[in-house]
Amino acid sequence: MNDSDISGGRERVLTVGVVVARTGRLTSLGDPLDAVMTLLEPELAAAGPRGFRIRLVGRDSRSSADGARQAVKELVQDENAAIIVTLAGTQVLPAVADTCEIIGVPCLSSTFPWQVYYYGRGADPARPFDWTYHFCWGLDDIAETFADLWAQAGGAGRQTVGCLWNDGPQGAWSRHPQHGFAPAARARGHRLVEPGPYEEPAVDLDRHITAFRDAGATLVTSAATGQDLALFRAQAAESGWQPRLITCSRWLAYPPSPAVSGRQSAQADVATLVYWTPAHPYRSSLDGTTAAQLAETYEQTTGRQWSQPLGLAHALFEVAAHALTTADDPTDRRSVAAALSRSRLDTIAGPLDWTSGPVPNVATVSLAGGQWQPGTRHDYELVVVTPGRTEGVRVNGDLRTA
Repeated sequence: MNDSDISGGRERVLTVGVVVARTGRLTSLGDPLDAVMTLLEPELAAAGPRGFRIRLVGRDSRSSADGARQAVKELVQDENAAIIVTLAGTQVLPAVADTCEIIGVPCLSSTFPWQVYYYGRGADPARPFDWTYHFCWGLDDIAETFADLWAQAGGAGRQTVGCLWNDGPQGAWSRHPQHGFAPAARARGHRLVEPGPYEEPAVDLDRHITAFRDAGATLVTSAATGQDLALFRAQAAESGWQPRLITCSRWLAYPPSPAVSGRQSAQADVATLVYWTPAHPYRSSLDGTTAAQLAETYEQTTGRQWSQPLGLAHALFEVAAHALTTADDPTDRRSVAAALSRSRLDTIAGPLDWTSGPVPNVATVSLAGGQWQPGTRHDYELVVVTPGRTEGVRVNGDLRTA
């Protein structure tokens, strides 16, 4: 049972455990989740099923897989969490989900391509997970979005695209012959130039630059960190070669980091995926807050530029509250997991539906295409340049190419 003795009196409480990076290299990625947790805690207290109060308890993942596993264990053993939520981190997110699957506690996560989450953790449609659920876009969705951007940059028809992929999970799954980015991009008729993976963090990318130039590539795609992409752009410029456009996912979906040693920010004029902005026409299922209002509140309370994970962080708590209130027995973890599996909900991150695939345990998020361009309120702002498959999102700028 998830009853707790609070303030000396018996009160029925349901705990949502939050694994969030507050120290280590992923701290900035944990900021939106931490901020939304603080924002929603008073509201969620009254959003539970009749006779219950929802409370939020966070634990620091320490930006590591070991820290994430320890955080889950503490939330379950010490705080009696009814459900765990988390987002972000190539090693951290799978560690959270795997630990929840082993312990037997419902888990909801986001901001991680669903094929990597699902197949990368050993599931398949015939053998889905029992406890862990996820919502995100797919690697194929990124490929489709980037192909739309390539068409704008290079014209319709076959494009030659250089692939700057690392030797980690991002690069491996980008190349995956069945579930990766590459087969979806090739299905659109494009030629991909793959010199082989580089070791992250990169120290020299001249081999890739030479391969792209020799192959006649005018476009480059990647899932690099900002640091590695900055190195690539600097070395390309030194060699006298420059692609017309770079498309990059992963860290490049976040606001630009400051320029280093006089160089422009790695994100400047880089095109990327767009999964949430203040202009998205979505509202919170909890209180009707709009995407624009959430972004404004975040900037006013934190002094930081809004970032795309903000909307998905908010949706995590919306879905968690929905599962707890629709579960046949919110004090039974298996009942809560079953509620997640049948959830269909319009959230501030858009409509989420776990009943319609693409595989069990997963709901999808649609993508548009955007580009980091010089802004008015911030040094760089994310401009939507192609609507992709996101209904109601309007283009608000033109694609800039070299």
